[in-house]
Amino acid sequence: MKRVVVEELLDTDDGTPHEVEASIQDLRMFNRAFGGISTMASLLRRVAQKCRLKELSWVDVAGSEGYMAAHTQRVLARSGISLRPIILDRVPTHLGTTYPGVCGDALALPFRDDSFDAVGCSLFLHHLEPEQVVRFIREGLRVARHALLIHDLQRHPLHLALSYLGFPLYRSRITRHDAPASVRRAYTVKEIGNMLEQATSAGNIEIRTFYLFRIGVVVWKQPNMT
Repeated sequence: MKRVVVEELLDTDDGTPHEVEASIQDLRMFNRAFGGISTMASLLRRVAQKCRLKELSWVDVAGSEGYMAAHTQRVLARSGISLRPIILDRVPTHLGTTYPGVCGDALALPFRDDSFDAVGCSLFLHHLEPEQVVRFIREGLRVARHALLIHDLQRHPLHLALSYLGFPLYRSRITRHDAPASVRRAYTVKEIGNMLEQATSAGNIEIRTFYLFRIGVVVWKQPNMT
């Protein structure tokens, strides 16, 4: 199945306030019910456990109002791990008030080297083209002390079929457009692996697949990366 770049309507704010809010609610439902929160929490827990950290600072790139940060924070608190999220988004109006927020470019992160324990993103990578993915990986590893984390969709024909079968569940016409568009635009595990190899020669990369065509990646930072 070939990758096809289709612009997502939610990225362009193309819709009424009601349609946009309904689509955001759909996205939250996907993350709750179909593995988004559990995947991101698993990646963060992996870093905390390997690095023996009880407190973990984390930049959530393209984290919008902080929904993913809030839910992963609650999940990891049950394991005795305290998350300290910082939200980065390119649009100031997307940022909420629950967590500290920074308006900035994911390809030129406005932070110093080794500023946070981890840099991560959720359902963001497929919005980037391959050369942008490589730049983002390098930027994330520059800013992270321990690891870069990636949670995204996996492009697969069955996943695309499921995105269409879900139409009766979607609250918004925006979701009915964006759900299959996201799958078509997503990368395969092999493609992500190739981009990771291009971005870093460290070789210490963990790629796993999770429930319902989710991909989780941990790229461990090596001492010579900064």
